[in-house]
Amino acid sequence: MALDHSQRYSLQMNRILIASILVLGSVVVACSDSNNNDPQVDQGPPNPFAGFVSTPYSGGDNWLCHPALTDTDNVCASNLDATLVFADGSTEIEPHNRAADPGVDCFYVYPTVSGDPGTNSDLEEGAEEIFATLNQAARYSRFCRMFAPIYRQATLAAIVGGAFDEGGSIAYADVLDSFKHYMGNDNNGRGFILIGHSQGAGHLKKLIADTVENDEYLLQHLVSAHLIGSAVRKPEGADRGGDFQQVSVCRTSDQTGCVINYSIYRDSDPELAAGLAVFGTPSNGLTAVCTNPAALAGGDVSLNGYFPVAAVPGVIDALIVKRADGPYADSASAPLITTPFYAMPDFISGQCVLDENGISYLEATANADPLDPRADDFNGEFVIFPGWGLHLVDMTLPMGDLVDLGSAQATSWLQKQ
Repeated sequence: MALDHSQRYSLQMNRILIASILVLGSVVVACSDSNNNDPQVDQGPPNPFAGFVSTPYSGGDNWLCHPALTDTDNVCASNLDATLVFADGSTEIEPHNRAADPGVDCFYVYPTVSGDPGTNSDLEEGAEEIFATLNQAARYSRFCRMFAPIYRQATLAAIVGGAFDEGGSIAYADVLDSFKHYMGNDNNGRGFILIGHSQGAGHLKKLIADTVENDEYLLQHLVSAHLIGSAVRKPEGADRGGDFQQVSVCRTSDQTGCVINYSIYRDSDPELAAGLAVFGTPSNGLTAVCTNPAALAGGDVSLNGYFPVAAVPGVIDALIVKRADGPYADSASAPLITTPFYAMPDFISGQCVLDENGISYLEATANADPLDPRADDFNGEFVIFPGWGLHLVDMTLPMGDLVDLGSAQATSWLQKQ
């Protein structure tokens, strides 16, 4: 049928309209695709150390653990497999698996281990620094990308010589410098956990109070802080205040931006009753924090510890009170442990205690059975340094619990993003 002029005109306009819609749609899709390829703009507060570069800590230099290091040079890539020794003497190999694509970072500062002469150590990694990092930090690689700087720490000689505070200022400057370099070059918006023991925990406590708590970006990206063996103090009955004004005490495993803190003493330590405790003491009306990583809500529970098979290197081994020689009561006839670590499930239990002297600490008890083949005690005290309790094994005894807790906190932080 022939179309009249008006019908032909209407049909032509409809075709033009349809073509226009198709062209406009393709432009919108193209623009949308282009926008999807653009980098995401972070609308949050800026990284305070963006662009900061430290000469000593550039390119993987002066790091015990760093993603830029090869597995051969990276302490946190070491074999951490453990032999589980059960009460009946049976064993089981527990492999350690590093996360292939971890979602958060861990930044670790090791304790006082250096036997270097003088007040401060050098920046050369020694067997002592490697051993501490291997035992206290590397196991976090199950869920973390690991960073552990070498720093000019105050040495054991500084403690003995009464120059620890003097050496501490140089040590803290290195910790701050390495942290700023990490933030400026490696963080890239990722959450981070701060981990430290003894001197290392003290430096990180200062870092949080002076730097992290004064910056919104750092606070938002702080997954948690595991500060062990150096007291964080707060008003009794409160979860913040005192040393930290914004970072509160961790009370649940899904809580983030909080702190884990404790020092360990044996349940029968006579120096506690004598008032000789060095750690967990009250000060200026403030009480030391005690959070049991195995039971944040409290209670006496089993601790999931990992013990090294190798002896502590350097002078420290000679200073340890020897109560046990491995996981078996009769080490001479015991089966050979072929892994670098061993664990004794349900052997040690722990609970937080606030005693009559105001000492707040994690009390560790050996649940020994003289009839089973396992050892009936464990090492941890020093021959010297009265009042230090089980400072040497503050992180060893609940190591598995610390890692489990950190993993839960990391998962919770990632889910909130």
